[in-house]
Amino acid sequence: MRVLVTGVRGQLGHDVMDELAKRGYEGVGVDVQEMDITDRDAVERVMREAGADRVVHCAAWTAVDAAEDQLELCRRVNALGTENIARMCRELDLPMIYISTDYVFDGEGERPWEPDDERHPLNAYGQTKYEGELAVEKYLDKYYIVRISWVFGVNGKNFIKTMLKLSETHDTLTVVADQVGSPTYTYDLARLLVDMLETDKYGRYHATNEGICSWYEFAGEIFRAAGKSVKVLPVTSDQYPSRAKRPHNSRMSKDKLEEMGFRRLPSWQDALERYLKEIL
Repeated sequence: MRVLVTGVRGQLGHDVMDELAKRGYEGVGVDVQEMDITDRDAVERVMREAGADRVVHCAAWTAVDAAEDQLELCRRVNALGTENIARMCRELDLPMIYISTDYVFDGEGERPWEPDDERHPLNAYGQTKYEGELAVEKYLDKYYIVRISWVFGVNGKNFIKTMLKLSETHDTLTVVADQVGSPTYTYDLARLLVDMLETDKYGRYHATNEGICSWYEFAGEIFRAAGKSVKVLPVTSDQYPSRAKRPHNSRMSKDKLEEMGFRRLPSWQDALERYLKEIL
């Protein structure tokens, strides 16, 4: 199996390439330097030359607050770029994994979101990822839309690295306590994505590490597991305003993974412990 992976300089793309190699598959990794996904001609050229059997589309605009002021740039990457790839996947008859986000939902209520729930994004970033989902669904039958949240990996920036950096200069931190969801370790997610590539069980999925927490609880566990003596104080979203509105409820049901024969990811606490051993 030969797999084209976009966004290989990001957290997830990097780990997907590693997982493919471990299983003896050939990964063809591209980032913006090799294939500008907003350029339809470039996408066509590179995808034809790649000779891939599958595509894992990890590349995305992920600067959530900046998207509020640069919506059209964000849309070019997340919606148009995804459409360009989906069009070529249809032409070349390639199954595609599209990495999406909890932000396609409005974040209301308390029940976990199901993969086929109605999508009502509440910020610009979420809107463009929703438009990317629509493009995949418009052009393809052989697709996996995999929604993730609170991502962390060895390669790139993330909440854990930010907290550890802040712990070097702060002994007390305030962290939002009324936004609830699940962290996702890209190492664990990459294994699931390659499992999916080995099947034809297409559709929408949610894939995060098991367990629910708030950002406040996540921060506290980071410092505990890293042996840092930092006091974490809970605040509300109103007390910590950001440019983009964040969902309060990012719980996502992973029951479909099990129903379709895939293994759930380990608990987020287990993932955090393993991750810290990698980076500390």
